Amino acid sequence: MGNANPNVKLMKDGKRLDGRSSTDIRKIRIEVGILPNAAGSAFIEWGGNKIICGVQGPRECIPKHGADPYKAVVKCRYMMAPFASHDEHGRSGPNRRSNELSKVIREVFESLIITEAFPKTQIDIYIEVLQAEGGTRVAAVTVAAVALSNAGIPMKDMVSAVAVGKADGEVIADLSREEDNFGQSDVPVAFSNRDGNILLLQMDGLMTRGELGKAMDIAQESSKKLYKLQTDALKEYYEKPHGAKKFQL
Repeated sequence: MGNANPNVKLMKDGKRLDGRSSTDIRKIRIEVGILPNAAGSAFIEWGGNKIICGVQGPRECIPKHGADPYKAVVKCRYMMAPFASHDEHGRSGPNRRSNELSKVIREVFESLIITEAFPKTQIDIYIEVLQAEGGTRVAAVTVAAVALSNAGIPMKDMVSAVAVGKADGEVIADLSREEDNFGQSDVPVAFSNRDGNILLLQMDGLMTRGELGKAMDIAQESSKKLYKLQTDALKEYYEKPHGAKKFQL
């Protein structure tokens, strides 16, 4: 996120620039099973974010010497298309940010996938950001969980992720690009849904202990909404398995 700028007002009469309240998340639409050549796939449109995820595996580990005799190796590639964003991250090919987010997302799913069921194999998660408008890492985690489920990869739990933070002194959910760039804090967080464990927690900016506690409460409530959307999208797809099905919030 960029530095907080007191000259940029992000709240007006208790509402955000896009009309949302402090706890509202943006509109979300998910499509399941949109890539016939992938083992599992999903697409998410979250506000202005448009992200596609394809999963392959479990399959032979390449290179073979990288195989683990006791479990599957989880690999993740997060990439942003050159036309996805006008800012510095919208470059072609891997960069420091895409490498960092690939690692962060991989670690989330390493803790969830039952990798010991597939020794000497690899599971690949490919994430392509087609359009970016703030919060791509949490949207990527959310859609990857759906794609892995669509691929039939066994996981200990479903994961849902959302960014919370602070703008104009107000704790808010699901930061937009402007709130990310000019707000005071950005906290991406992911929860497992049955036990509420935190699987991802990063922080940019400053918040008091009380503000962070409030932000985490808001994040948990938001993750419950996301979990319902994820499961409803998968249910809709498998009830009518011919072609991609849509579910939106």
